[in-house]
Amino acid sequence: MAGKANLHVKKGDRVRVISGKDKGTVGEIIAVDRENERVIVEGVNIVKRHRREQPTPSGGKTEGGIISAEAPIHVSNVQLLVKVDGEEVPTRIGFKRVEVTKRRPDGSEYQSTRSVRIARKTGEEI
Repeated sequence: MAGKANLHVKKGDRVRVISGKDKGTVGEIIAVDRENERVIVEGVNIVKRHRREQPTPSGGKTEGGIISAEAPIHVSNVQLLVKVDGEEVPTRIGFKRVEVTKRRPDGSEYQSTRSVRIARKTGEEI
């Protein structure tokens, strides 16, 4: 693999699923796997796993049975939502460089730039 990809979404973002069996579902991103370009969205792509009861090192037992959990989906299947006038609206993402003041270990300050995400629909920083 060529390394980690820069994705348009981050953990904690509210997104809408735009394709697949859960199309139209809105949820929050729980985890991001940048290497495989996948995200886990709360309440989306629920799968059931059959788990056997197993002993723990402390002498107890982990509960077995059928466990439901979210499975990852590809990042291209989600679209970021931003609030506009109290309503969540889907938007694309852009990047903008902004000037910031940084501090060196010796205490001196200097001007630099950093990249921030902006909503294409509103032009505001996310």
